[in-house]
Amino acid sequence: MVDFFYSYVGMYAAQSFIHGVIAAVIVDRSLQAWKITSQETAQRFRLLSILVPVFSFPLYQMLNPDRGSIAFRLDSLFDFSRWLHLALWGKIPLGLFFVLILLVTTVIFVLQEMAPIMRHMIDTRRPAFSEDNREDAGLVEKALEGLPGEKPDVLILNDSDPHLFSSTGRKPAIFLTSALIRVLTPEQMQAAIAHELAHIQRSKRPLLVIVFLLRVLMFFHPVVLLEFRRLVQGEEMICDDMAVSVTRNPHALAQALRHFYHPIDDDRPHHDKQPLRLRRKLEEHSHNLLIDHRIARLEGGLERDGGSSWIPFTLTLCVILVINYYVV
Repeated sequence: MVDFFYSYVGMYAAQSFIHGVIAAVIVDRSLQAWKITSQETAQRFRLLSILVPVFSFPLYQMLNPDRGSIAFRLDSLFDFSRWLHLALWGKIPLGLFFVLILLVTTVIFVLQEMAPIMRHMIDTRRPAFSEDNREDAGLVEKALEGLPGEKPDVLILNDSDPHLFSSTGRKPAIFLTSALIRVLTPEQMQAAIAHELAHIQRSKRPLLVIVFLLRVLMFFHPVVLLEFRRLVQGEEMICDDMAVSVTRNPHALAQALRHFYHPIDDDRPHHDKQPLRLRRKLEEHSHNLLIDHRIARLEGGLERDGGSSWIPFTLTLCVILVINYYVV
């Protein structure tokens, strides 16, 4: 275990972790200090919490190959590896707990991020239109008429649960279920589709693709896991803003979001479904918290901060880079 944290891989894992923690804390404090409320501006700041852990260690090593030496560590602000070499009760190294955290994060990444992506890919290949939902298709086409820009394909899935999502790529499409169409008013449906159109429009930005690939690369990193989720949550609110700018009806979008609360219903025997129920309860709770926040934000009025954010952003980046340089 001791030798591992002195290897390049071990130093990268340890320093990327602590650098990510420091970056996330500084970013949060900067957003509060500068009173930044715009989600698009906040997203730019939060990107630092993902980019810094990826590139800081190799960048610092390139600038100063002696950062791993004893002399540099003695003069550093914080030597994380020294803490990892400590042992609880003289037997259990703290480094072991650190490795377990990385392993747990990897499992969470596979189960809660990669698995939903695979399910999403399968859902987009399901049969869409049938003879039974031509009336629904007419309602969707009517909602699309009031939205500007190029319209992607909108496909209706025969499903008893209210769902709405979009696929991107060369042929973007919007998927919604017949159950959702039946509970939404025309104004609410238009607002919901406008939100998905915003996702399709923003998916064309190469930066978001690069950030996702970096997230996959840092599958073991708990800070990147949390910050990427916050980035995704911010992306939802940015698309809310874009939808409202088109429809001028935040109340309609807020009411549409209310239909995305999903109660848990599982008919299997009680002793067979406890682990799954716990996981689903956690997912539903997190999902509903985000929707609840988005609804409150839409109904309370969207806030926008004025002025340029590049000076606060540059200062925040400089503080992060300087502090992390002396953290090994």
